[in-house]
Amino acid sequence: MLSTLASMKKYLFIALLGCLACQHIETGNTLDKGTIQLIRSLGLLEPGETIIQYYSNAGKDRAGNFFTDRRIAHYWLASRDPAENEINFAWYRDIVSIDTVYNVQGDLSYMGVNYVNGPSFRVSVDGSKKEIRRFFETAMLTWQQHRK
Repeated sequence: MLSTLASMKKYLFIALLGCLACQHIETGNTLDKGTIQLIRSLGLLEPGETIIQYYSNAGKDRAGNFFTDRRIAHYWLASRDPAENEINFAWYRDIVSIDTVYNVQGDLSYMGVNYVNGPSFRVSVDGSKKEIRRFFETAMLTWQQHRK
């Protein structure tokens, strides 16, 4: 019995580590084709548009936070009630400001995207401090370069 319990704990620990390892910042080049197809089906990626960085905090088929060479976007797909789905994006030219929030207790760091034709939304990301900073800084720089 003790051996079985120890084996189960070991299996759960390995599964948890595997799950956490899946949640990292990716580029458009490392995203799988299924995720890119999902993003296209949600209306968040046009032909010729390039994903620069992407992060999912709940599995790519359920949630995604990313920016492209044209926009910043977020999706959350509720598994039980599609009415609770969140699909948000803002073209760079329409963004008024981006607020970055680091070290949120009990939550992920995020960018608050404020744009002219809609309510603000969050683009969340997790990782090392260096990875989060790089994600935010690259997004802000891309916005500054493409806002006109």
